[in-house]
Amino acid sequence: MTQTEYQNAVKQLQKYSYHYYVLDDPITTDEEYDILYHHVVAYENEHPDEIIPDSPTQRVGDVPQDKFDKAQHLSRMWSLEDLFNREELETWVNRITKGYGDVRFYCEPKFDGASLNLIYDNGALVQAITRGDGVEGEEVTQNAKTIQSIPLRIEYTGRIEIRGEVVIFKEDFEKINLERSRNGESLFANPRNAAAGSLRQLDTRITASRRLVFMPYGIGANTLEIKNLSERMEWVYGLGFRNPHMTHLCESADQIETFYHEMRVERDNFAMLLDGMVIKVDAIAVQDELGYTVKNPRWAAAYKFPAIEKLTTLREVIMQVGRSGVVTPVAIVEPVDIEGVTVERSTLHNFDEIERKDIRIGDKVIILRSGDVIPKIVKVIASERTGSEQIIHRPKHCPVCHSELLDEGALIKCQNLSCEARVVNSIIYFASKQCLNIDGLGDKIVEALHNAGMVRELSDLFGLTMEQLLSLEGFKEKKSRNLIDAIAAVKGCDCWRFINALGIEHIGEVASKTLCGAFGTAFDTASREAILALEGFGGEMVESILEFSRVNSEKIEKLRTLLNPVAPIKVEAHENPFKGKSVVITGSMSVPRDSIKAILEGLGAKVASSVSKKTDYVVYGEDAGSKYDKAVELGVTLLTEREFRSLTSLADTTPTAQGSGVHPKNSLFD
Repeated sequence: MTQTEYQNAVKQLQKYSYHYYVLDDPITTDEEYDILYHHVVAYENEHPDEIIPDSPTQRVGDVPQDKFDKAQHLSRMWSLEDLFNREELETWVNRITKGYGDVRFYCEPKFDGASLNLIYDNGALVQAITRGDGVEGEEVTQNAKTIQSIPLRIEYTGRIEIRGEVVIFKEDFEKINLERSRNGESLFANPRNAAAGSLRQLDTRITASRRLVFMPYGIGANTLEIKNLSERMEWVYGLGFRNPHMTHLCESADQIETFYHEMRVERDNFAMLLDGMVIKVDAIAVQDELGYTVKNPRWAAAYKFPAIEKLTTLREVIMQVGRSGVVTPVAIVEPVDIEGVTVERSTLHNFDEIERKDIRIGDKVIILRSGDVIPKIVKVIASERTGSEQIIHRPKHCPVCHSELLDEGALIKCQNLSCEARVVNSIIYFASKQCLNIDGLGDKIVEALHNAGMVRELSDLFGLTMEQLLSLEGFKEKKSRNLIDAIAAVKGCDCWRFINALGIEHIGEVASKTLCGAFGTAFDTASREAILALEGFGGEMVESILEFSRVNSEKIEKLRTLLNPVAPIKVEAHENPFKGKSVVITGSMSVPRDSIKAILEGLGAKVASSVSKKTDYVVYGEDAGSKYDKAVELGVTLLTEREFRSLTSLADTTPTAQGSGVHPKNSLFD
């Protein structure tokens, strides 16, 4: 790549990002973006003195900060006066129109997030400061640069403050809390707290991973000659900032009220949370004359939406078992009306979260409902306790089938293959491609067989008859025969497929192969010590295997007899560069990746699914993605498919793919 090609590539990446993060209108695929991004990274690694300051690669720093320094805003950031009803709205509007006659009001959504002030000088983003006390806040410039919807450079030669709200989309908020739950971390109470916490991470990589979004709402210090706020905001959007697309100019309290109700109706359709509507006088000259009180601008107010948090009482906790067997506690609360919806249930996430918040039956609690987000308990009012509250105990047995539960802290799971709550999902997984790969046994057919009472557990599959299948809607003789033949064909399957198909928590393909290699088909009789001695097996995995084997011992034996799985024949691999090494495969190859995987396993390599410090090689093809980036970051040896085949002496016997021609300095072939 030449310097000119590099500069053009950076511009193209910036264009891609603008369409994706600002316009919500992607103009390329993730793969195409990643390919171009990799080329830019490679060029910058070789020419560090030519890196463009606003290159997409410069958004995330490598070294965590020690602390946040205080910084002053160029002009004060004010709080808004709150309005809660039509009467207060009319009073506020009349106070302005009485002195200034016909005034237009600029109305926009009030986003529920963390306020941020961006300072640009000669087009470059030089500072990002949190609201703080309005005069001084914390400088979070490096973190702000990770937010894709914040331009690193704008077309403006002066010094200007662009102000907005940093938010997290509702969908991303749920993903963050799900991940935190899995990791045993405390959950964020709401997207606002998540946004504020994410913006103040000392490690910019954590901030970057949170998918924060910047929504501009105003301008601070500036030298603009644009006379109206509405026109100024259009100018801001033209600089490359995100447009909320629901703003309106109103000329009376009636029009404001009408637009307010329209926004309330649309509230749940917004990707992020809204807690009201902001009303501002449009004419800048009138704003200047109205001025400020001690705390608020007289020319702006927040017309708040009705509360989505209410106080209620936790009456009882019931247990729900999901299709994967995970047991989730659900709170039954005293019915409470939140925005016209009667809420009687709330998610409690998991038992670790119950213990962290010290939630008890009989507690007074604050419950939050936001759009289509499941209502949740965000706070316990411990000061209201009478002493009659009851501690919520962790369940020991499945509420559906009463079998013993696997308790891993945040995760409590029923592993009984015959549990009515999870049997359908167990059969679907059993037949899936990565397991026994039973052709023709898809989700809908499994559900039909279960609903008809023909398959209540896995072993029932092998007793299906033509007569039974022909009685189902949509089944003719050929389709029925094909399914029965497909089920019969899996008998004599590889041992690892048998273990993997059982759906043991934490045990996937790699672990299944390790178990087969060590114990053959009798994995369920192995001792705790023997399993712990296996490479890559930790305490949670071992307990999961032992618990599963205890609960399902008879079913495992029955399936083993029906399937007659074949244990692997141990053949010592000859000496080669991959023997005993950990290898990850990523990208598109000239042949299916399973073929590459089979070659590596035949050479005695362990094929892993993710890149870590323990990875020895990453074999990559076209459109390599995040695993490639991780390998570069950790200094793992990278091999193109051609280089891989050269090392295995297979280059002349199997079709090869062309490499990219760019090899990082940690390649074997430098």
